[in-house]
Amino acid sequence: MTVLTDAVAPGAQAPVFYVADEHEHPEGSSTYLGFWIYVMSDCLIFACLFATFGVLGGNYAAGPAPKDVFELPIVAVNTAMLLLSSITYGFAMLAMDKNKVGATLGWLVVTALFGAAFVGIEMHEFAGLIHEGATPQRSAFLSSFFTLVGTHGLHVTSGLVWMVVLMVQVATKGLIQANKRRLVCLSMFWHFLDVVWIGVFTFVYLLGMLR
Repeated sequence: MTVLTDAVAPGAQAPVFYVADEHEHPEGSSTYLGFWIYVMSDCLIFACLFATFGVLGGNYAAGPAPKDVFELPIVAVNTAMLLLSSITYGFAMLAMDKNKVGATLGWLVVTALFGAAFVGIEMHEFAGLIHEGATPQRSAFLSSFFTLVGTHGLHVTSGLVWMVVLMVQVATKGLIQANKRRLVCLSMFWHFLDVVWIGVFTFVYLLGMLR
């Protein structure tokens, strides 16, 4: 009977089947990966909401149509607020790269003000629609409209809360690596909301006015 063994001849080097010492991963790399996965899951949510509006957006149930309820000048101003907030956040990131705490906080404050203006105008729009009787339960069009635009507004509100928390952390602890990493994640989230709103403005408001 023959017995197979893994004996190695004296002086010979044993074969290596795995890396004994794994290379180091950059600090925060798992955070970026996890946040990208979250953003992709958010993309799926908004894709479903866009698809729902695409199916239900033409069902008015003898109620108001987009031409009856949308005020494009106000929506255009609201769009400008969010686009400007995206630009100012970019300036905040540039200041962060230069380790300028004061400039970073200043641009974050400006960004938060633009974001708050966006949410305020959107709430004013919703309040006006409800006052006129264009409530979510009035028709499938209004249900899908309030759900899509409202979900985006909730995301912007969450981003504002996150931004305020980060401003406090940067003011107290400075631009340490952890805070820089958090600012980068918030940057991805904020610009993502900007892109989604461009889709909302085009697909919901502009195309809605053409129906």
